[in-house]
Amino acid sequence: MNTHTLALYACAAAVVVPGTRIVVEQLGGDRIGPRRLLVALWRPIPMAAAVMVGVMAAMAVVQTVVPGAVPRLERSPDGGPWRVVTALLVQTSGWGQLLFNLAALAVVAAAAERRLGSLWMPVVFLVSGVAAHVVSTLGWSVHGGGDSVGICGLVGALAACDALGTRQRTHRMAALLVPVSGVALCLMQNNHSVGVLTGAVLGAALHSATRGDGPRWVAARSQESAEGHSDARFSVTGRRHRPDTGPYA
Repeated sequence: MNTHTLALYACAAAVVVPGTRIVVEQLGGDRIGPRRLLVALWRPIPMAAAVMVGVMAAMAVVQTVVPGAVPRLERSPDGGPWRVVTALLVQTSGWGQLLFNLAALAVVAAAAERRLGSLWMPVVFLVSGVAAHVVSTLGWSVHGGGDSVGICGLVGALAACDALGTRQRTHRMAALLVPVSGVALCLMQNNHSVGVLTGAVLGAALHSATRGDGPRWVAARSQESAEGHSDARFSVTGRRHRPDTGPYA
């Protein structure tokens, strides 16, 4: 394993680890286990996330039953411009990529819908994913596909909201690791960097737009935690409130 590969894995971990912390922090921190995390994220059912997971699961079946669908939908400089969109629907690296991305989508999309709302969450996913596939098609990696770039966009958006909203320096620094790692991945010409950075910009814009008395674009939702307690971190406007960190902390 060379230095470039080690740096790549280090940057990927710097995106995944803080991103996971942000998701878990929304639902009670270290007190909640993986099973209860999923229960809390999916009760009540986040409809936009459910549709996205359903579509990706259906496409997993399609690409398994009809292998020829993958080369027809993946990004390619010889294909139509629409392939930067359809590339999000196929996983070109096999079952490992397919299962990991499906599981990641189930967690991250549900968490992002709680934070960004059922309208803006899929918008961030789509814009981040398409942007990454456009850059890849232009030269970084002309063939391929996968929705991990869109998932990275959602992680970037969550990190931006966390970094801008929290008053705790340690939380802010941890959240900032995500876009910083995105910049490092960009220098390595890894397309996930485009997803992370695009999502971070969109997340910062949405966070700023929902401050004060502006339009309430964040989904109105008050969640019950897996233990049956009300999650006081979310108000009826979808914003989290804690005495020590304030809105969006």
